[in-house]
Amino acid sequence: MTEEAMFTLAAEELAAHSKVPFRLVPDVPTLYAECAAEILDDIRAGLEHQRPTRLILPVGPIGQYPLLVEQINRDRISLRHVWVFQMDEYLDWQARPVPEDHPNSFRGHFRRAFYEQIDAELRFPEAQWLCPLPHNVDEIDEMIEKLGGIDACYGGIGIHGHIAFNEAPLTRWREISAEEFKNSKTRVLQLAPETLVINGVQVAGGNFEAVPPMAATIGMKAILGARKLRLYCNRGEWQKTILRRTLMMPPTVRYPATFAQEHPNCLVTADAESAQPPPQRPI
Repeated sequence: MTEEAMFTLAAEELAAHSKVPFRLVPDVPTLYAECAAEILDDIRAGLEHQRPTRLILPVGPIGQYPLLVEQINRDRISLRHVWVFQMDEYLDWQARPVPEDHPNSFRGHFRRAFYEQIDAELRFPEAQWLCPLPHNVDEIDEMIEKLGGIDACYGGIGIHGHIAFNEAPLTRWREISAEEFKNSKTRVLQLAPETLVINGVQVAGGNFEAVPPMAATIGMKAILGARKLRLYCNRGEWQKTILRRTLMMPPTVRYPATFAQEHPNCLVTADAESAQPPPQRPI
């Protein structure tokens, strides 16, 4: 399919042309509800079968967490068997983690919006909550392997297709092959300029300097190795193009989310606004 055709399909036509299972929902609240319901199903399955539930969870999307907290506390669902691997965390220009009280800290947001909102007797032990940081890049992958892999990975899709902060490598000196990239481990990286720009617009009122310039991220190996992969587009205008590339463009390191097409149990979900065709403006 040509790019012109890809970018002019109506939202209702995307599922028929997508190379990965695709679900269109009417609005963002429905998307959050669907995400929360799936995570809760994973947690209940672990309880039912008396085994650990191993999850990679994002800070983006985030609207599912209040829904999860409400249901967990209301129904008294124990999370003692749950292991959570956060997708990523911001680092400062010297590759040091931003403190949890930093307004952009993913650890801080996850703690305040989810972990601490769960009744104390229901929470997973803090030792079962791991976030990629410069001092533990090997620990993350080793623990995932020790636990027998990831049951489910949930996340958003960045403006150039990154999942977590797995951006296309910034180098002119060496080409990273698709196989190398798909097997990438937890690591530290410099964020791409476009990531800093879109995040500056989204979370800092256009103040790009306020966005930390580096990050630690779980690698594509852990994400693509999850038994279930669920990706979400809920940000409207700026995700319209990358959603269509993710669904229909041949897999490429240039747009990492396209590798989701090769996953045996992946579902991409978008709200109606994010699934609309991007504006076609003459150059």
